[in-house]
Amino acid sequence: MEPALNPGPLARAPLLILAFVALLSGALAGLARLGWLLPDWSAGLAAVHGPLMLCGFFGTVIALERAVALGRAWAYLGPLAAALGNVAMLAGWLPVSMGLMVLAAAVLTAASLDVVRRQLALYTVTLALGAAAWLLGNLVWSATAAVPAALPWWMGFLVLTIAGERLELSRMRAPSKAAVRTFGLIVALLLLAFAVASLGPSWAIRLMGLALLALAAWLASEDVARRTVRGKALTRFIAVCLLSGYVWLAVSGAVLAWSGSLQPGNAGYDAALHALLLGFVFAMVFGHAPIILPAVLQIRIPYHPLFYVSLIVLHASLALRLGGDAFGLHEWRRLGGMGNLLALLIFIANTVAAALRGRKPVGVPVARGAASPQPRPPPAG
Repeated sequence: MEPALNPGPLARAPLLILAFVALLSGALAGLARLGWLLPDWSAGLAAVHGPLMLCGFFGTVIALERAVALGRAWAYLGPLAAALGNVAMLAGWLPVSMGLMVLAAAVLTAASLDVVRRQLALYTVTLALGAAAWLLGNLVWSATAAVPAALPWWMGFLVLTIAGERLELSRMRAPSKAAVRTFGLIVALLLLAFAVASLGPSWAIRLMGLALLALAAWLASEDVARRTVRGKALTRFIAVCLLSGYVWLAVSGAVLAWSGSLQPGNAGYDAALHALLLGFVFAMVFGHAPIILPAVLQIRIPYHPLFYVSLIVLHASLALRLGGDAFGLHEWRRLGGMGNLLALLIFIANTVAAALRGRKPVGVPVARGAASPQPRPPPAG
């Protein structure tokens, strides 16, 4: 049996730093697409705004989290390849970056399947399906160089990963058999929609929207956050992040079901994509960061009420951006986009400040019932 590998935080930190470099670079590229005057370097990244955010940031972070959870040497090839893919993308070596992202997704998929082999459960299968969706999206992107064709699979990567992690937590409040069957049906519809939507037909995108609406309703009704939102401090903050994120997931699904389009250049595309990737996904990031980062970097992130500032700015700026989409007001979209970046910067500043406050080398308490890092699976056999 391969011995466990547990590199220290100094070995993991460079990968996480490169992930945040991709995040900020992608956010600046997004502002350039909205018409803000930025240095030529940022404007030149406008074409890879989506890949930087979806593959560069989320791919690296999720692959690193999975490698830490699995604790095997080969699993770290995933986040390493994704981090190097970020460097290649920022340097303009797009074919190299595509190849590295395919490798990263393949390793993440293999790591996720290894977790399934060790611990067969609905949540581990869902996480593996999410990793496979990233791999398929990266293969489509590498073969076609068309971001819109890969986008449904990339959205599936994040949606299924988050759903799997929340389902894992539901073991503390096991859903009924009917709820489990409903979840399985929703995932099946999503997979069908992702597969066909990458080819562009309107009905598949509408189906994806309806399935996302159903998933938002399922998560909102089954997630333990409905109870923990009545708690205090970090427990309540995480629950607020989760429940508000489910609202944006429903908004994204409703827009897709109404518009039936995921082609760049229209208001529905901007609204649906950013409601999901900013409102839903980053609400999850804000809520889980005080737990995931300590697990990855072995540092404490003590709760502070200022954590709410980034969440409020995120939701307010996103509402302004979607209002601009709805009413055809480009200036609202521009200001909303700048507010989105401000929310990310506040989040990073709050996280760094909290880490500095928590430098004492003591155990990290987990807000029970709110969220949890993916547990390391038991040894095989």
